[in-house]
Amino acid sequence: MKESLGKATLIDFWASWCGPCRQENPNVVALYKEFHNKGLNIISVSLDDDVTDWKEAIAKDKLTWTHVSNLKEMNDPIALQYGVTQIPTTFLLDAKGKVVAVDLRGEDLNAKVKALLTIK
Repeated sequence: MKESLGKATLIDFWASWCGPCRQENPNVVALYKEFHNKGLNIISVSLDDDVTDWKEAIAKDKLTWTHVSNLKEMNDPIALQYGVTQIPTTFLLDAKGKVVAVDLRGEDLNAKVKALLTIK
């Protein structure tokens, strides 16, 4: 994943079957559209177990960034590495890969991304 890091990277743990995750996706899409060309990358880690459902959700929700899944739901090794016990869960990383915020949403997330990208 380190090759995907930008000035700021949001790691988003979600699944196609997770209602709150799907409700949050339009906000993540808007965040990506606003900040990707300024240095924000997003990596979505799906905790699905069905590849068809996962890929259909990506297409339907118009999620255009990097996606990974081991199709092992909550037993996904990446989720286990990050200690994820529920979804949606997000980690915001700085340019060095250090976690600087967990589970920010909406304006709080926007403000933190702006600060990391040094946008006024």
